[in-house]
Amino acid sequence: MSRLKLIALTALALLAPWSVEAQTPKPAAQAIATGVWLIPGGIAPRRQPDGNTVIFAAPKGLVVMDTGRHAWQRQAILDFATARGRPIAAIVNSHWHLDHVSGNPDLKRAYPAARVYASSAIDEALAGFLAKGAESGRAYLKAGDLPKETLEDIAGDIAAVEAGAALRPDVVIARSQTRSLGGLRLAVNLAPDAATAGDVWLYDPASRVAAAGDLVTLPAPFLDTACPDGWREALDQVWATPFTILIPGHGAPMTRARFGLYRQAFAALIDCAASTETKEACAAAWTRTVQPLLEPGLVELKRAQGMTEYYVADVLRAHEGNSASCRAA
Repeated sequence: MSRLKLIALTALALLAPWSVEAQTPKPAAQAIATGVWLIPGGIAPRRQPDGNTVIFAAPKGLVVMDTGRHAWQRQAILDFATARGRPIAAIVNSHWHLDHVSGNPDLKRAYPAARVYASSAIDEALAGFLAKGAESGRAYLKAGDLPKETLEDIAGDIAAVEAGAALRPDVVIARSQTRSLGGLRLAVNLAPDAATAGDVWLYDPASRVAAAGDLVTLPAPFLDTACPDGWREALDQVWATPFTILIPGHGAPMTRARFGLYRQAFAALIDCAASTETKEACAAAWTRTVQPLLEPGLVELKRAQGMTEYYVADVLRAHEGNSASCRAA
C-alpha cells in the first residue's frame, strides 16, 4: 500500500465522515520568531495533506521552505509575499514528497528570479516511487469509488508527476554547509537516507529556529520512503543544533523539550518495530508518548494509532526494518 492510498483511505476516513461537507482551508501566516513565519499545512477532510511552509525574511526578499500541494497553500504564500511587499528570493524543498514541492511551479511563475534549492533525491523518486504512485492513482481514478475531493487530489498529483521536471531543483544541495539565500545566512543541512534519500533542513542562527521538514512529523513519522537508522542519526544532528524553536514538516512548532520527547518516541518506535511486540502495542506506545504533542481530541489519537500500526506492519516489518525505497538497506 502506498502513502497515497494510506492517506486517502485511512487518515482521511478518520478525520470526518464522508457525508460532511468539506471546507476549503484558508491557511494564514503565523509569526514564530522575529523574521520567521509558519503557514501551517494540514489534512482537510477527504483531502491529501499539505506540509508546513516556513518563511524567513532575508535582505533580498523571502526564503520559502516547502510549497505545499494545494492551490490554497501556494496562494497563502503568494498573498503573504504581496502583503509584505517582498519578492520570493529563494525556495527550499526539504524533500520531494508532493505535499512539499507541488507549489514550486506557481511560485516560480510569480517570481522567476527565485531559485529552488533541494537534494537530488527527486530524480530517483520521479522514476520510481512517484511514477508508481501515479500508476496507482490512475487506477483509483478509473474506479471512481473515492470521494470527489480525494479523486481531485489524486488527479493533481498525477499531473504534478507528469510535469516532474518543473519540480527539480535549480541548485542541488549535496552537503551540509552555511549558505546565503536571498542574502540571509542559513545553515543548510543535508540528511542522507533519512525520511527520504536526501532531506534538507535549515537552521537560522539569528532567530534560533530550525525547520526540520519531514524529519519531524505528527501524528506519526511518515516512514513510506524512510531509512530509520539514517533518520535517527539525523534527529541526533538536529538535537545537537542550539535551536530554541523547531518547526516540523507536519504539526505544530516545538520547544527543545518537546522535540526531545519526539526524538525519544521515534527511537522507541523503531526499536519496537524490530521486536516481537504486536503492531498495536508499538503504535500504542508511540501514541501514548507523543500525546502531549498532538492536537487535542480523539480523532488525532486514532490517526496516530492507525497510521503507526500501518507503518510498523506494512512498511518496516514488510521490508526488514526499512521502507522499500531505502537504498541503504
